[in-house]
Amino acid sequence: MKFSRVWAGWLAIVAVLAVALAVPAPAQAQSKPNTNQPRVYLLRGLANIFSLGMDDLAAKMRARGIDASVHSYADLDTLTRYAIEQATVGKRRPTPVIIIGHSLGADAAVTMGNRVSEAGVPVPLVVTFDPVTPMTASPKIGKVVNYYQAGGSGKPVAGRQVENIDLTGAGALSHFNIEKAPELHNKVMGMIQRPARPRAVAATPKPKPVDAPADAAATPAATPAALPAASPSATPAATPAVAPATPPAATPATQSGAAAPLAGAETASAPSAVPTAPAGTGTSN
Repeated sequence: MKFSRVWAGWLAIVAVLAVALAVPAPAQAQSKPNTNQPRVYLLRGLANIFSLGMDDLAAKMRARGIDASVHSYADLDTLTRYAIEQATVGKRRPTPVIIIGHSLGADAAVTMGNRVSEAGVPVPLVVTFDPVTPMTASPKIGKVVNYYQAGGSGKPVAGRQVENIDLTGAGALSHFNIEKAPELHNKVMGMIQRPARPRAVAATPKPKPVDAPADAAATPAATPAALPAASPSATPAATPAVAPATPPAATPATQSGAAAPLAGAETASAPSAVPTAPAGTGTSN
């Protein structure tokens, strides 16, 4: 008898442990990264040494959990094929691709965005820093933001979804440091990873239901007091017809008038092969 009690106690402990170990499983399933977050490619310009602001911007993005890598504009063809492959192979929905470039890398960014979007991969954003060749962006690209200086080497970008921002005369910016400006870096990262907006419902004040009943209650109180004083002889016939009709008609109308009620990225599971995509990419020279 004693042995059976001990055995039953052990069985109870094992059952409790089994339940406890099974609980974290749903939480782990819910904490999986969002695999549809955009994958970001940054392209340097001439000689792969004059656009080191791209490396700085990529490092800031990675610190925020954005999958980003830096490449040379000369690797345009190879990188385009690689980006399309990484966005589509083995996936039900293609991973969005964002492309950023400076100088000749900006020219290549527009070209790469056109090719990737034509392949059916979503390209929600292309950002260019002072492109040196007049480019035209495909209407399939979600948006193109072009920071340039019309008074220098920069050129505007043509296209339906293009925003050209002329920074001519903006402080000490030039073609050789425009891609290094911290304020522009912050704006670009804000486009990619916007903070969640507060719920509008929490800030919306509730309608005041007290005011309408107060007015409606005052109307019946004044009506009976005035009727007997005006005509005592006619009141008995008129009062029953008027007084009961007034509150029901006024109350619903007042209440109905008082109740009048109120619109972007997924951690891309980019393979570990990204740094080795095009030869010699992702490192500063």
